[in-house]
Amino acid sequence: MNPNTLWSLRLGFSNQQAAAIEKMGIAKFLDASFKSNFDKSIPDFLKDSPKTLSDYRELRKKSKALTDDQKKDFQKQEVLTSLDMKAWWLDKMMHNDYPLQEKMTLFLHNHFVSTYQKVKVNYWIFEHNQLLRKHAFGNFKELTKAILKSNAMLRYLDNVDNRKGKINENLSRELLELFTLGIGNYTEDDIKNGAKALAGLGVGENGGVYRDKLADDSEIIYFGKKGHFKADDIVDIIFKQKNSPYLFTRKILQWFIYDNPDEKLVTYYGDYFRKQNFEIKPLLEKIFTEEFDKKTAGSKIKNPLEYSVQLLSELHISPKNNRPIVVFLKNQGMDLFNQPNVKGWEGGKSWLTSQIYLQRNNLADLYCSGREYFNQRTMTNMMEENPNNNRAALRKTIVQLNWNKGTNKEIISELSDRLLFQVDHDARKDFENILKYDFDFNAQNANQAVLRLFNAMIKEPEFQLI
Repeated sequence: MNPNTLWSLRLGFSNQQAAAIEKMGIAKFLDASFKSNFDKSIPDFLKDSPKTLSDYRELRKKSKALTDDQKKDFQKQEVLTSLDMKAWWLDKMMHNDYPLQEKMTLFLHNHFVSTYQKVKVNYWIFEHNQLLRKHAFGNFKELTKAILKSNAMLRYLDNVDNRKGKINENLSRELLELFTLGIGNYTEDDIKNGAKALAGLGVGENGGVYRDKLADDSEIIYFGKKGHFKADDIVDIIFKQKNSPYLFTRKILQWFIYDNPDEKLVTYYGDYFRKQNFEIKPLLEKIFTEEFDKKTAGSKIKNPLEYSVQLLSELHISPKNNRPIVVFLKNQGMDLFNQPNVKGWEGGKSWLTSQIYLQRNNLADLYCSGREYFNQRTMTNMMEENPNNNRAALRKTIVQLNWNKGTNKEIISELSDRLLFQVDHDARKDFENILKYDFDFNAQNANQAVLRLFNAMIKEPEFQLI
């Protein structure tokens, strides 16, 4: 696979940035990516959703007077708003010239998990998402402090129920286990005392606030330090611990490059991360520039987003509606804003079960046949051997696949170089049986023949890897 294509997929979701990486070089491309801005305005689909704590309380008060049908209608509308938010985020991922910011946001979304299914307030989930985007290239310690005081996280990990005399340890535990240090690097006493420091921190008008009557101001011992600590204090203490950088650097390597990173790399980059005072930008810059020249293709299984967006890009399909992709991602186990648990999507081999592989191949058939819009019935029937026969996939579009005119072997080589991390002898022979030696690029059905070749390639196990 061409290294520029490989890193376009790794730093984004498709091969759209391959030419820019080749022209600019990885260092300048990264510099441009770090300078990316984002729209801070509130999307229209959230205009009627409650935003502040006062809005939410007023809504709850009004809901008592609603009939059961009216309550169901409101709940249905909020679910549709959540669906619109998923489609909105997909649009940002697919149409950003420098998508690294969105890929980092998605990584952080799976690191600091907070789901709509539990939180139930769309605007708080949106705020959480924007907070991740704002800090995507910022300071990890400061982001951790901000996350602890986000309404979405406080609701998701039940800190709204954490108060003096009735301690809830959920947020304190996950802060150590999943967000910062990892299992084995803290004690149960650290969890209990951290929960006391977080007691009374609940949702506020525009973010978390301590309530004096619920706070626990007793002196605690946290990682050997004694004092009257609050949220920011315990984060500062955590980031002074020996193992504070390694969980994050391991997950960064797993997200972008290696499903199973070498622990020597984890330590090497983690030590650098600590020296940089937990600044994310220099860490990413060092990892990407140093790993760029290594032969690492095939070390990571594509997640459903990387798989589906690459297909859309290759076939120049611009969906008028992103909802079918949202449904496909959910069926693949990558439901945006709704991970299965606080640990997030597992990644790695979990992205390539036999069912997921079949769904992916059937999606390839739909896209290659020009069906860019499909409904829930189509998705349900994706486990059939041939979903092309399903009448639910109605809308067809003209598929445009780029390929340079040449001999059959030249075209096979060109497509292989941008789609597959490696091609063995048997696969190449299979491709030559599809696009035969007497292939005429001027023939009327030439494009259809190359499209059949493309469809065969993207069903190869090697296409699932980057």
